[in-house]
Amino acid sequence: MTEPVAVRDAATVMLVRDGDDGLEVFMLRRTLNAVFVGGFYVFPGGAVDDADRDPGVADVCLGLSDVAASDLLGVPSGGLAYWVAAVRECFEEAGVLLARPPDGEIVDFHDAPTAARFEAHRGGVHRGQLRLVDLCAREGLRLDLGGIYYLSHWITPVGEPRRFDTRFFVARAPQRQEPLHDDRETIASLWTRPAAALDAHRAGELQLIMPTIKHLEYLAAFDTTEGVLCDASAVRSPPAIQPRMRQNGEEIELFMPGEPGYEEIGPGRVG
Repeated sequence: MTEPVAVRDAATVMLVRDGDDGLEVFMLRRTLNAVFVGGFYVFPGGAVDDADRDPGVADVCLGLSDVAASDLLGVPSGGLAYWVAAVRECFEEAGVLLARPPDGEIVDFHDAPTAARFEAHRGGVHRGQLRLVDLCAREGLRLDLGGIYYLSHWITPVGEPRRFDTRFFVARAPQRQEPLHDDRETIASLWTRPAAALDAHRAGELQLIMPTIKHLEYLAAFDTTEGVLCDASAVRSPPAIQPRMRQNGEEIELFMPGEPGYEEIGPGRVG
């Protein structure tokens, strides 16, 4: 369990909206045979790929430059790729495209022909046959990054079969796009109040991993989308959080930074 596993850069985005009973967040259930957290409910997200890092992507982005993005993430350069990956994964996994014309509103999928056209685009992006930069050129769009706020930084514990260095973001869900799982990597989806998702998890009805739990706890403190986005817009340089694992018989115990036992395990190994 201590053999080195490559850590991949990744991005995850929480789509939020104001529901009848308060703030809601969109969640997806990963396919049961996934190598990483199969069957668990997560937010749209995944690894940063080479197309996300293409220098030409900056030309189709609105509201954020690579310099500003890198400064927010605390990296020398290339920070914009995380926002681009968040948009791409959101489109692939949830069918929501956070993009708009340079002088217009977020793209509208309300009419059937437009919805069908963008569903075809979604499939092309998912299969790697269509890059976001080419989709934007084809549709006259720009990726709307100004409303996607960086919230936290998590690193998968040593010992997991897949490891990610993940930046978490939050964004307002477009009103004229209806998110839905892709029936490939994800097999179910739902809008839920954060507190309700946590209750379902405690009742054994919803499988959640630690980063998801912690972000649901964060969201549960807000009543409105505006409140979340206002708070997230003020976040600067959040510390990287890397839980540590310890084998206890046939069970795995997870320790968060600051908890008793965390320092005993030490970095780079499983206790």
